[in-house]
Amino acid sequence: MDTLLSDLAQTARSARHCRPSRAQAEEAVRTLIQWAGDNPDREGLAGTPDRVVRAYEEFFAGYEVDPAALLARTFEESDGYDEIVVLRNIRIESHCEHHMVPIIGNAHIAYLPAGRVVGISKLARLVDVFAKRLQIQEKLTAQIADTIDSVLKPRGVAVVIEAAHQCMTTRGIKKAGVSMVTSRMLGAFRTDVATRQEFLSLLPGYRQQRQ
Repeated sequence: MDTLLSDLAQTARSARHCRPSRAQAEEAVRTLIQWAGDNPDREGLAGTPDRVVRAYEEFFAGYEVDPAALLARTFEESDGYDEIVVLRNIRIESHCEHHMVPIIGNAHIAYLPAGRVVGISKLARLVDVFAKRLQIQEKLTAQIADTIDSVLKPRGVAVVIEAAHQCMTTRGIKKAGVSMVTSRMLGAFRTDVATRQEFLSLLPGYRQQRQ
């Protein structure tokens, strides 16, 4: 797990070192507009390169944040709480690394504390750090779970993500209404069936699906 965080940090450092200038990024957008068949100098498109680059700064802000640092501050004063902590319905807005189109969905995170807990907003921010990068859903799921496991060292971690991929719904096979579900179970959530089932039973729609 520590190797994962080290590799992520090294990748971020390398990307920043060879990052093009803002002017180069805007020129790349102008080229794409021309390739699409339009005139980047016409009134409606004149400001588009700047707007696209600013949008990319939001879409891919996760490259600028250290995920481990987000979870560094924990709290021991939990009165011995050692049951499951679950954060449900965390909105995910990411982009497919194959086609650079949106991945939209929700993440559900759980962990079993081992003496210390973390502020719940940090879990939501951790999701954003990895979602705000070029991604595939399988990798996104694993990165979130592995980082929580590596930094917090809880007795178990569970992550489930359900999302729609516009690379499948708006292009290619064009199958609207399809969603993809991925999960990663670590520690007690992997080895203890009852613990895993308790987590799954707390997810939206689970009871209806089981009836």
